[in-house]
Amino acid sequence: MTLGLPSAAQTQSPAREQQQRQVVVPSSSSEPVPEVRVAANVATTLVFDAPIDRASVEVSERATRFRLVDPGERTLFLEPLVAPGDGERLVVRVRYKDGSTPAYATVALVSHPTLVDTRVDVMRRPRTLEALEAALAEKDAQLAALRVAGKPAGLVFSGRLNLNGVQARRIENLPTGIQSGLKVLGGEGFRAGPWALAVVRVLNLPGQQPFESGQARLTRRDGTPVKVLSVDMNKAQLAPGEEGLVAVETEAPVWRADDVLRLDLLDKSGSRRLSIPEVKL
Repeated sequence: MTLGLPSAAQTQSPAREQQQRQVVVPSSSSEPVPEVRVAANVATTLVFDAPIDRASVEVSERATRFRLVDPGERTLFLEPLVAPGDGERLVVRVRYKDGSTPAYATVALVSHPTLVDTRVDVMRRPRTLEALEAALAEKDAQLAALRVAGKPAGLVFSGRLNLNGVQARRIENLPTGIQSGLKVLGGEGFRAGPWALAVVRVLNLPGQQPFESGQARLTRRDGTPVKVLSVDMNKAQLAPGEEGLVAVETEAPVWRADDVLRLDLLDKSGSRRLSIPEVKL
């Protein structure tokens, strides 16, 4: 008995009725994923109601089960080589570009004995009036919080300013020499109940490389480190001959107000250091 290769008729999918329809993507993980009926060697096009991120397309077993997976601006063209088996679901997941919710569209590719979807319009469920009003209220609250954050009231609301107030003083005995092409022009120290802040005016001397603020280290006389929470500069970088302010925020002060601290500022590469040996916060 001679065994031959299957004929072309044997490899073709059974004839199925081609349909066009619409599915709605789930708004949460608790909702069922809509199904799209596919067949081997039959192209199916998903048409989305908003632009998609082509690089985000995820298709189960894409490399081995599909002849073509071709994402467009608002479309995804699929041509399976092998149809899903009975009870099998191949998941397709795509991220929308517009930032609206839901952020992703997810569908499951399945087989049907007599039907195949050649075009599927993938839609997001229109948001109800109540949902839109709730989202608007949330955005209004966020905007109000941002407006207050930079004001004195924002400091009070956040607890960063309280009845203990803020003590401010100039940083005395600043180093007068040049260090790593940098020079200290002045400085102030600020102390409140939950935080302290050292602010230093730095000059990047002419002929030097641009200076980008990096790390800062604060230590007490006995070598105990003070935890630094953040290092910020009022400019992205200092060009040669340019000056700027570097602010170093610390943890809540546990040291005495007359304790002397050492402040070391380092640039982003860590190769340029500016040391201020006497800082009071």
